[in-house]
Amino acid sequence: MRAYSVTHPGLVRPQNEDTVRVVEGLCGLYMLADGMGGHLAGEVASQMTCDVLEEVLRDCAVPTPTRLEKAIESANTAVFEKQKTSADLHGMGTTLTMLWESDDHVFVGHVGDSRAYLLREGKFRQMTEDHSMVGELLRSGAISPEQAKTHPYRNVITRAVGTDESLKCDVLRVLKMRGDLWLLCSDGLTDMVSDTDIEKTLREYAPAQAANRLVELALAGGGKDNVSVMLLEVEA
Repeated sequence: MRAYSVTHPGLVRPQNEDTVRVVEGLCGLYMLADGMGGHLAGEVASQMTCDVLEEVLRDCAVPTPTRLEKAIESANTAVFEKQKTSADLHGMGTTLTMLWESDDHVFVGHVGDSRAYLLREGKFRQMTEDHSMVGELLRSGAISPEQAKTHPYRNVITRAVGTDESLKCDVLRVLKMRGDLWLLCSDGLTDMVSDTDIEKTLREYAPAQAANRLVELALAGGGKDNVSVMLLEVEA
C-alpha cells in the first residue's frame, strides 16, 4: 500500500504525543498511536508501543490474528511495566489503531478511540468501534449521535495500551481490494471534523492532498488536540 501521513500538535497542546509510523518489510506495518499521561508520558507510551510492534512484527511473512493479538499484548506489557518505573510516567498509556498487511489481507489491530475508516467502491464506513464511555452509550442506544458530540465524557476511553496489566484488543481481518483507501486517525481529527466532511475530503482530493486537507480542517475547527492522519491506498 502507498502511505501518506501527517501529524500536527494542534493549536492548544504544547507537545505532540501522537506517534505515526510506517514500517515496510516482509509485512507492511502502519501504526497510529495517541498517547496520554503526564508531562511527555503520552509520547513515551505511543512511541514505545510502536517500537515493540515494529520489533515483533516487521519480519513476519505470515500475518495472523493471533500473532497480532500477541504483539499488542507484548506492547501493553512493556508500557505497563515502564510506567511503574517513574512517577513522571505513572498512568501513561496510548490508543492504537494499526494495519498489518499481507499479500491478500489487511489485519486491523485496535485499542481506544483512534479510528480506522475504509472507502471501498464508493462506500465509506468506520471499521473500528471506539473503546470509550460515549461509544458504549451510543452502542447501547442510551444516547444519540448528536448527544455524543457534546457529552461531558466523550474523551473518556475504556481501553488503552499500557494502563492495565492485561488488555483485550480488537482484531479484524479484511480482504484487500484494489482501489481501497484506508484512513487511520486520532480523535484530534474526529472530534473536530464530521464523518461527512471526512468522506467528502477523501472523495474530492488525491490521498496525498487529502491527508493535509484533513489536518487543515481539524485546525480550522479549533485544533484542540494533537491531530494525526494516515491514508493507505491499495493500488488499482
